[in-house]
Amino acid sequence: MAEASLESWSRAPAHVPAADGRLPAIVWIYLAAVMTPVAFEVGPLFLTGLRVVLLVVMVPLTWRLLMGRYDRLYAADVLFLAHAGWVFLALVVDDPGRAIQNGGIYAVEFYGGYVLARATIRGPRRFGALIRALVALALLTLPLTFHESLTGRPLVVEWIHRLPGLTSVDIISIPQRLGLERVQSVFAHPIHYGLFTSSVFSLCYVGLVGQWGAARRILSAALVGLCCFLALSSGAFLALLMQLFLIGWAMALAGVKARWWLLIGMSVLAYVTVDLLSNRTPVRVFFSYATFSAHNAYWRGIIFEWGMKNVNMNPFFGVGFGNWIRPSFMRSGSMDNFWLVMAVRFGYPGFLTIAAGYLWTMWRMSRLQFDADAVLWSYRRAWMFTFVGLTFTLCTVHIWTSVFSFVFFLFGAGMWMLAAVPGRGAEAAASAEPASASRYARFSRAAPAPAALPREGAARVHARPTPPARPEEERSARAGPRRGPPPAEGLRRAPRPGPRARR
Repeated sequence: MAEASLESWSRAPAHVPAADGRLPAIVWIYLAAVMTPVAFEVGPLFLTGLRVVLLVVMVPLTWRLLMGRYDRLYAADVLFLAHAGWVFLALVVDDPGRAIQNGGIYAVEFYGGYVLARATIRGPRRFGALIRALVALALLTLPLTFHESLTGRPLVVEWIHRLPGLTSVDIISIPQRLGLERVQSVFAHPIHYGLFTSSVFSLCYVGLVGQWGAARRILSAALVGLCCFLALSSGAFLALLMQLFLIGWAMALAGVKARWWLLIGMSVLAYVTVDLLSNRTPVRVFFSYATFSAHNAYWRGIIFEWGMKNVNMNPFFGVGFGNWIRPSFMRSGSMDNFWLVMAVRFGYPGFLTIAAGYLWTMWRMSRLQFDADAVLWSYRRAWMFTFVGLTFTLCTVHIWTSVFSFVFFLFGAGMWMLAAVPGRGAEAAASAEPASASRYARFSRAAPAPAALPREGAARVHARPTPPARPEEERSARAGPRRGPPPAEGLRRAPRPGPRARR
């Protein structure tokens, strides 16, 4: 019974009408758990609502992923699973008494969020529904964000603390910035709230091109950006600025085919120039411009320097969750660099497995050719802008608990695009809000190509009229429907659709 329920959650969107862009119930439950910081103790275990959800679904969904039920098995699937396994092994070596609890919870939050998205977000309709859900959730926090920025009181966290038998994240008390309180909202830290809202910005502004009108997208993205700003986190704001820069670059050089290679070349040249001309390392120069204060930049430079010393002293298994070696004046063990934390805690293998899966996916995404499908093209670009920004942000912040899981859930939510067929994604916009005639002008080099012809039997699935069939298609229709189960939406499991059916 449980397996049947999980199968229904992960069923491909092609099994429902084209106008049905609803998210599965389990995805709504997961997002509600991310946005509701409820925690409680069960014996020696400290659980959250998010952990309970992922504990229930992770094992069966992982098994189905490894069996090839969600398209093919990708390198990132294996590398991320290897990372979770290596973390458990490293903790067994460093701290056997805490390995099962800490290693298990780490795997549940990290791989559980990723595999849930792999299993449920498997086509353009559901990806579009996910974007709209995330925009709505971010905007729902706006009234509470204004209140907290003036009073310093996270109301949701306070209410949960008052409930008997439950607890929540700690209420952060840190100095004001720009005369305002830093907003943590429903997350463990203001950095996390800023990172969550920054990850929604490009998805809204770029991903919904052609589905929402320009005014609606601009207003929604601006309000999401305001939420990110009120977190007053330099790391999260860096992600937002990076996305704005990429959007501006794409608009300014829309007619230049090699614009992204040009940007990469300029970035490499800038790094080499800073290394040659500055008396500081490029890393320290980057930190100086990626923080609100010179003090924070100096501190993060020291963290990076001593963090690398710890990695070189413990290159294989790392130091686990124990203390890392640092100068005596550094009383806090906080390390504001996610990638560095992976290497310090779990050694080079722990870092390389997660970084390789992350970079492999981004490289494959960057090579996809979606010029013939405006919907897939917008989704891919929005996902790429989001994770390019997050890549740099994770160099200046660390993430844990719900945001840690959410980042890799969002990462997994884009994996379906690796097998997407251009021309099929336009079905996702069949019931979307009509947009103006110039809706693609800012992001595409040319007008969108027409959608591919529907497959045989499409009239029984999609509730919209189809063009008259040509003689070849009429003969194909008389031959009867194609055998076998219906293919996943927009995936390469079935033969490519074309104007002439094979006989």
